[in-house]
Amino acid sequence: MAFLEINDVHKIYGQTVVVDTFNLQIEQGEFVSFLGPSGCGKTTTLRMVAGFIVPTSGSIVINAVDVTRMPPNRRNVGMVFQSYALFPNMTVAANVGFGLKVAGQPARAIKQRVAEMLEIIHMTEYATRYPYQLSGGQQQRVALARALAIQPQVLLLDEPLSALDAKIRISLRQEIRTIQRQLNITTIYVTHDQEEALSLSDRIVVMNQGRIEQIGTPFAIYNRPRTRFVASFVGTLNVLTAEVVDAATGRIMIDGQEIHVNGILPDHPDPSLAIALRPEVISLNGVYGQTANHMQGTVEDVTFLGPVVRTRVRFDQHTIHLDSFNTPQLVPPRNGDSVTVSFPPEACLVLSDTPGAEV
Repeated sequence: MAFLEINDVHKIYGQTVVVDTFNLQIEQGEFVSFLGPSGCGKTTTLRMVAGFIVPTSGSIVINAVDVTRMPPNRRNVGMVFQSYALFPNMTVAANVGFGLKVAGQPARAIKQRVAEMLEIIHMTEYATRYPYQLSGGQQQRVALARALAIQPQVLLLDEPLSALDAKIRISLRQEIRTIQRQLNITTIYVTHDQEEALSLSDRIVVMNQGRIEQIGTPFAIYNRPRTRFVASFVGTLNVLTAEVVDAATGRIMIDGQEIHVNGILPDHPDPSLAIALRPEVISLNGVYGQTANHMQGTVEDVTFLGPVVRTRVRFDQHTIHLDSFNTPQLVPPRNGDSVTVSFPPEACLVLSDTPGAEV
């Protein structure tokens, strides 16, 4: 049995299905992110684990205890909100120790635990300050320390970095991951930011319209998306409609140009299918050799993105983007140039519209 189990959970408001048949098992100390667009059900699922929302059906089990209908204060779960939710009339130390005080811990034990948590978040010298005297990043670190002070079985974070600027977000997410590993605490992190999910997680649960689209490691989610939604939501992607020429040998046609994909194609009555290509696997200079796929096109646009130069190439009905590393030796093509793009057969991802399981 996994440390945290979410079994066949549904949440329905009136006629609206917000979460549909959610199943997930999380191991002790694992860091799992719920990734998806606004309204996909990720925060609702998190709040059901926290106890703020009761599932319409299904069960939630933490450390072999069914907590489905147990109130939040009996679950021993720590929660960090997007809005910090600190008490403005309390000092940093009082905020961190609030949960321990409510639990009736002795003053000496509270003082010691607060000191430990402030040291972990590197804010010992801020103990006597009030929230209005702190930056947004500092306030969120205090909120994290408060959630961890009670030694929860599970840590839940609901888009905790979305209100911060980009530089602070990167720094704080590294701190969150370091602390999580140090304490070996089972963690669920809700975000719509794919970079956060990819950089933080042991596994990612991609959600769409209340359902799980795919579960997998960051590497698998990025490199082996199973559905069109996952492929388009995680990372920049070219999605092309291809016609099947020979399913057994992996021969397909895109805009009148024949290419190959690895393996046997799905055998279904629809002769067309969706093929995905990441911009970084496409080359303008034929580095993949004679075994690669080659397609002729016309350059429509070249965009300088600092370390990367992005080129848009049109075939006929389709356009693709390809990325080249910016080096002093790079000579970008010009708009209107006729070019040959190359990519290996194994880089072609055959997509499905059916949500997938874990990979």
